[in-house]
Amino acid sequence: MNAAVFARFQQLQRLRAAWAQWRESRAEGRGLPVRDSFDPSRRDRGITVLAGFDQALVAVTAAIVTLGLVMVYSASVALPDSPKFADYSQTYFLSRHAAFVAIAFVMALATLQIPIAFWEKHASKIFVIALVLLVVVLIPGVGKVVNKSRRWLPLGLLNFQPSELAKLAMVLYAASYMVRKMDVKERFFKAVWPMALATGFIGLLLLRQPDMGAFIVIATIAMGILFLGGVNARMFFLIAAIMLAVLGGILAFDELRRARILAYLDPWNPLYAQGKAYQLTHSLIAFGRGSILGQGLGSSVEKLHYLPEAHTDFLLAVIGEELGFIGVTSVILAFFFITRRVVAIGRQAIALDRVFAGLMTQGIAIWFGFQSFINMGVNLGLLPTKGLTLPLMSYGGSAMLMNFVALAIVLRVDIENRKLMRGGRA
Repeated sequence: MNAAVFARFQQLQRLRAAWAQWRESRAEGRGLPVRDSFDPSRRDRGITVLAGFDQALVAVTAAIVTLGLVMVYSASVALPDSPKFADYSQTYFLSRHAAFVAIAFVMALATLQIPIAFWEKHASKIFVIALVLLVVVLIPGVGKVVNKSRRWLPLGLLNFQPSELAKLAMVLYAASYMVRKMDVKERFFKAVWPMALATGFIGLLLLRQPDMGAFIVIATIAMGILFLGGVNARMFFLIAAIMLAVLGGILAFDELRRARILAYLDPWNPLYAQGKAYQLTHSLIAFGRGSILGQGLGSSVEKLHYLPEAHTDFLLAVIGEELGFIGVTSVILAFFFITRRVVAIGRQAIALDRVFAGLMTQGIAIWFGFQSFINMGVNLGLLPTKGLTLPLMSYGGSAMLMNFVALAIVLRVDIENRKLMRGGRA
């Protein structure tokens, strides 16, 4: 057992001792002032009542979603002036985005009623369903092609993107896998090869779409949960090295992605400025125009057909131009707060001996934190261009739906944690 794993083991032992001491004090009538998450008068109906939950997390999430609605409208209001969107009204994207948020909210309320035991029991089945959908979307005539990428299944109002479900499925499967394989986590190959195989298979399917950004996020989720689950640290870095080698090989043989890297390294080069670096250069111009206080809400120039698809991948650039450094900093701090709070809920679950719930919640934190970091890095020119949206803000139905479902699962973990802290059952 290496030093890092031993240190985590000692920390868990101390937390268990503290928990036992608290239960002792509770038996003597000295309980913690944690509100019950369930209303006893409604327990017989099996309905969860949000009497005790992380209200700050919900408030910041609501603020981010509301700002996203405003900025999606601002970024898309001028699109009907373009021949490509001539048949669209000025509120087309706003109304659809609002509908996506409403559907996602209803789904989140439904998800909140599902106990965490359900997700642990059916994690493998959900993972298989995600794999099947990733295969189905590649079938000609079934999957919808947009900008030479076959990533969507048309479902009427919503074009569902299976890669978004795959992110949640990987979180559930990796957490479940680590709980089931606790006894072999120090034996690297026996512990890791099934996860590596599953991640590699998903990677092959995503690269066929192609969707490199989603694959990077899913691989990071898998590696993060393996590390948090206690896989030997040296072996973890070996996995990271292998992943980097694979990505290097892809770049070496994929001319499109190699051109994106070169454009990222020298975006103002005339060879790239009107090609692969076009979005990046105009994103940087938007941030430059925004300065400290911004040009004012609705006053962006780059959204006027200079910055393509500004309401999706480059929404942060419009925020930077209209709300300035202060607006961008506020968004970054909000995502940092959300990620930090989700991690804290996961750590609390582990302290209560709910390992699956804790690893799953921390996996969701990795998903949100890493994807938002990549999107912001791309917008700011810190990372090569990737087709990843900003969680909870960018236009997109399936992403919004899965983001809300994931956060509802986190809230359910928090509710069950609080119930356990009162001595009840999750």
